[in-house]
Amino acid sequence: MFIDSAKIIVRAGSGGRGCKSLYRDKYQRKGKPDGGDGGKGADIIFRADHNLLTLLDFQHHRHFFGAHGGHGSGNHKKGRAAEDVIVRVPMGTTIQDAATGSVLRDLSQDGQEVIIAKGGKGGIGNCHREEPTPGEPGEERTIILDLKLLADVGVVGFPNAGKSTLITAISNARPKIAAYPFTTMGPVLGVVNATHKKFVIADLPGLIEGASEGRGLGDKFLKHLERTSVLIHLVDMAGFEGRDPVDDYKKINLELKNYSKDIYKKPQVICANKMDIAGSVENLKRFKRVVKKPVYPISALEKTNLVELIDAVAKKL
Repeated sequence: MFIDSAKIIVRAGSGGRGCKSLYRDKYQRKGKPDGGDGGKGADIIFRADHNLLTLLDFQHHRHFFGAHGGHGSGNHKKGRAAEDVIVRVPMGTTIQDAATGSVLRDLSQDGQEVIIAKGGKGGIGNCHREEPTPGEPGEERTIILDLKLLADVGVVGFPNAGKSTLITAISNARPKIAAYPFTTMGPVLGVVNATHKKFVIADLPGLIEGASEGRGLGDKFLKHLERTSVLIHLVDMAGFEGRDPVDDYKKINLELKNYSKDIYKKPQVICANKMDIAGSVENLKRFKRVVKKPVYPISALEKTNLVELIDAVAKKL
């Protein structure tokens, strides 16, 4: 199951308390303070891990608490510092403070990490001051994790335009393919080996009219296009279910523009799919007259003209 958002609570460990102790021996009439300091509480650290692809684990594990530091003891012994808690998240995860709405860090590289909640400092023992102090409490936060896929290319289009068939034909991805809308229920990543370049491609659930306002599944996953560099705009040139390819092209661009102008302005490679079906040639001629942009006709099912499409995308990248 692909989960791309989660709300969790993190609480770092508190520092251990300082010790109040007096050292005496037979030569000392008055005790000498020798209480040690408390140990530091555990930090909560988030680290990006390329082996993780979803935030599914955070649907069941929503609380992360750090251990407290050890208390100081006599003979100037300092309490043990608690071991930090490492929370692994997928690359591309944005960490947001739920209270303020501010983005704390965007973990986009493998191994990148950030301290989200700092452990409390240990208290001071009476070897340093007359009265020992308790340890400081650890930070506590409610945070929102938001995953945005790290893909070079995103495929957009109406449901049943052939996006899953295309990504299966040109990459190592194996999404579900069926003759009904919204077969793809979540993003699918694949790696494409072009002649001079390797790139990652993302197949997203199909968009429908009103997707930017919450209709269908597309609006939920449009954010995954934010990190892409190029979009493949896949158009069903055969006019599935009586749809008009020109109208489909305009509607998808309108939804992208309404959702984010930055996504709308990304370079697009227009791909005319299902050229093996009757009527697609005539539709393509009319489509080119109206759109007046380069169009790459293909058949993802029969795997025709895919090399030209891949080279065009690689050139855009």
